[in-house]
Amino acid sequence: MKHFSSFRIFNFVLFLALLGGIQSCSKDAEKDLMAENSQLSQTELSTILEADQWTGVLDEVLLDLYEKNTAAAAKFADDNCYEITYTETGFRVVFDNCILNTTDAVNGVLEVTYASNPEVTSFTVSYSDFFVGSVQLNGIRTITVSQEGDRSLLLSVSSEMTVVFEDGTTLTENGIKNLEFQFGESLGETSYSITGDWTVTNGNTIYSVSTTEPLNGTLLCEYLVSGLMDIDKNGLELRVDFGDGSCDNLVTIIYPSGATEEIEL
Repeated sequence: MKHFSSFRIFNFVLFLALLGGIQSCSKDAEKDLMAENSQLSQTELSTILEADQWTGVLDEVLLDLYEKNTAAAAKFADDNCYEITYTETGFRVVFDNCILNTTDAVNGVLEVTYASNPEVTSFTVSYSDFFVGSVQLNGIRTITVSQEGDRSLLLSVSSEMTVVFEDGTTLTENGIKNLEFQFGESLGETSYSITGDWTVTNGNTIYSVSTTEPLNGTLLCEYLVSGLMDIDKNGLELRVDFGDGSCDNLVTIIYPSGATEEIEL
């Protein structure tokens, strides 16, 4: 995995940005285009991926610590705010009011276990009453990195997480998200695709998500340009079409009746 180190920070930051970018697909998330239970709103499309905004906030830091370098310290205003202990099977990190990226205070203990196969770059993180600001995290995340030569990189994150907000609102996220990069000679020739299957529960509403066709993009476009994502909302089956390859900010919601609705990202 030596080749991965040279690309690691750039790719992983972009990975988190892409996942977070889909979550913020609505510029006006308070406004529902369709508020009826038989339809899907902008707010709901954002909520489907909202959990990852919190559960993935430390992924890059933990990847740095996994590789035992000093990059993680740069993420905090004070690099003395956490203690790490390495063992043969993983490491333990104690965070004490660490300010992450100048915003949220991070507090709690994370237990990290290496993959049993030494040929695989993978580790599992256990969260128990862990806090990012006032948001409480519980559950496990497994992060796996694989690479074929210098042109292809795959990051896979498996989550079984619960997120509790200050007002008592609870979100759960279970499933797998993958990001694959295909590197070209230039930014314009570099592309990526997102795949996965995951479930988000928000109150009494369950959203089961599957990427039936990879969600594709390029580094020259800030939006996903193609791909299909199927959503089952409490038994209502919907499809989200991200486009025909053109760089624009529109997605199309397709309902069981065949009716469609465009939503701006």
